[in-house]
Amino acid sequence: MRKLKAALVAGLMTLAGVAVANTPAQAATSAEYVALGDSYASGVGAGSYDASSGDCKRSTKNYPRLWAAANPEYALKDVTCSGATIADVRANQLSALSANTNLVTLTVGGNDTQFSTVVRTCLTDTDAACAFATGWMSSVARNQLVNDLTGLYKDIKARSPKALILVFGYPQTLSTTGTCSPIELSPTKRTAMNGLADALAEGTQKATVNASVYFIDMRKQFTGHGACGTDPWVHSVDASDATASFHPNAAGHEKGYAATFKATWG
Repeated sequence: MRKLKAALVAGLMTLAGVAVANTPAQAATSAEYVALGDSYASGVGAGSYDASSGDCKRSTKNYPRLWAAANPEYALKDVTCSGATIADVRANQLSALSANTNLVTLTVGGNDTQFSTVVRTCLTDTDAACAFATGWMSSVARNQLVNDLTGLYKDIKARSPKALILVFGYPQTLSTTGTCSPIELSPTKRTAMNGLADALAEGTQKATVNASVYFIDMRKQFTGHGACGTDPWVHSVDASDATASFHPNAAGHEKGYAATFKATWG
């Protein structure tokens, strides 16, 4: 997606009948940015957690904060939280929105497809059990999740009608080559886990179309950087912090999510 910001600004000026070349320089104004979502948005796995965020584990290196640091004209409200489901976002995070909100980002849905439980099954059970678990949740992602996300996106639009809403998807978490440590994953399990990521992306994208908000597909950006590969942006099994397993590391937030965010919206 090429510079969404430039395209929208140009479009607005065209509608207003304003010639870009004749527009006087404007002083930067404060805009409101609200970051919503689960552990992929809060930065679990990136380290450097804000102590005041408690169990929500908001990293100072998560993609909302990296983008906001590069765009100081936006005042960030980061209410992302590890473990959040769609219901949690609606109950505990939407109150951060207002009619004055200009920009909203969101990553959510993985916990609604029992991401942690599926990963545990794939790590500890057979190829067949992993394939069954990922297949079952893939069906949920392509069906029920679409309806639930569509409703959430519409609720966000109702609370913040002038906001640009960017929904960031999940990447495939695993490289198809390389050795996983300390627990190896077979090619069958890797394919199954990446298949669930594909289903989440497809279901999320369908919901964004239904609600007329923007979807940012992260799978291409993370290609070649899955867990267990030679240049991973995703943790494999992390014995020191189990919650970080199969979550983006600091490079994943900087070079993956934040870089895509900046390329999309300046």
